[in-house]
Amino acid sequence: MSYRFALLLGSLMASFALPQAFALPQAYVTNEKDNTLSVIDMTTFDVVETIEVGERPRGFILSADQSHAYICASDADRIQIMDLSTHSIVGDLPSGADPETIALHPNGTTIYTANEDDALLTVIDIPTAQVISQIDVGVEPEGLAVSHDGSMMVVTSETTNMVHWIDTKTHENIANSLVDARPRDAHFTRDDKYLWVSSEIGGTVSIFETATKQKVKTLSFAIKDVYRDKVQPFGIVRLKNRPYASLALGPHNRITCYTTDHFAVEYVIVVCRPL
Repeated sequence: MSYRFALLLGSLMASFALPQAFALPQAYVTNEKDNTLSVIDMTTFDVVETIEVGERPRGFILSADQSHAYICASDADRIQIMDLSTHSIVGDLPSGADPETIALHPNGTTIYTANEDDALLTVIDIPTAQVISQIDVGVEPEGLAVSHDGSMMVVTSETTNMVHWIDTKTHENIANSLVDARPRDAHFTRDDKYLWVSSEIGGTVSIFETATKQKVKTLSFAIKDVYRDKVQPFGIVRLKNRPYASLALGPHNRITCYTTDHFAVEYVIVVCRPL
């Protein structure tokens, strides 16, 4: 991926609060080849600012109070901290080598990052700027998700084709679940009862029961006039306070909407290439 999105849109955020510094919704896009961050006005879809950041920026998330952003500077082996009111870099955090993706614990003080080259998950304490733990996971870790109650987090490994279940208290990998080829994104449902994992090359979404860590359903997508190998599920976005989510299906220019409560695909819409 050459870019990542962090949308400040109320309909898409699980806990939306627009930063006080902004009068309008904005999106942030990391440009890993240019070492910059683009700020997009979501009312006009114009780039309104370009910010220089660390080398090869990739993963991007907001702080719990949405006053700061955390940016994975992969080639700098750091996570940068940006003040959203000034768009200035005000600090950094240790990350281990090549941090790619990033997730925030509900406590707002713990960050997880996937170290793709080293097959590790790094756990970082924000207030002390210290690495708490590094956990062995599968080859090329990518997708990260933390349960809403904060007790569990998962890592997907693209090459190992697994989901790794991490106890957030002990920082131990307590289970590993096989999925279809090249798992990319993962999301817990609102009640933490289920975990959804997209497999880009496998063309499926695996649904696991969190309590048992057993797969309960596999979603596949048969779309008229589209070859199966062109159906490549990737990013999952859950709608705020509603039992629906959208899923980007890759190079055939489709996004699907499905119910997270009943595992049913509601409809598919045609768009410009989503990823």
